[in-house]
Amino acid sequence: MRTALRKAASHPAAAPLSVLAAGAAGAVHLYGTNPHEAGQWLLRCPFNWLTGLDCPTCGATRMVYDLMHGDVVAAFHDNAALLVLGVPVGLFLGWRWVREGLRGRRYRPSPGRVLTAVALTLTALWGIGRNLVG
Repeated sequence: MRTALRKAASHPAAAPLSVLAAGAAGAVHLYGTNPHEAGQWLLRCPFNWLTGLDCPTCGATRMVYDLMHGDVVAAFHDNAALLVLGVPVGLFLGWRWVREGLRGRRYRPSPGRVLTAVALTLTALWGIGRNLVG
C-alpha cells in the first residue's frame, strides 16, 4: 500500500493535479465570498499590510472574483497588468505543466536571463507605477 502511494505521489502529474484541486477548492470559496466587501474571510496582502502600498499583485483576489462573475471591466480595474499579462501566461504555463505531467514528463520551464530580466523589470515598473498614479 505504501509503495503504491509513493509511486502515485511521485508521478509527474501528482503536483499539477494537486494544485488544480487546491485551486478549485479556493475558487469555490471565493465564488461566494465577495472581496469587495469588508469583513470577508480572506487574507490581506502582507506587503500592503506592512507598507500601505500596493504590491504588483494587489487586487488579484478581487480580479479573480470579478472574472468568475463575468465582470471583465471590474477585473481590469482591480489589476490591469495581471489581467492582460499574468493570466494568459499563467494559464499557458499551468496547461503545459498539467499536460506534460499527464504524459509522464516533468515540466520545468527555463525562461532564460533576458526573459527573466524583462519580467522582473515589468513587475517592478507596474508595482511602482500603480502606487504613484493611484
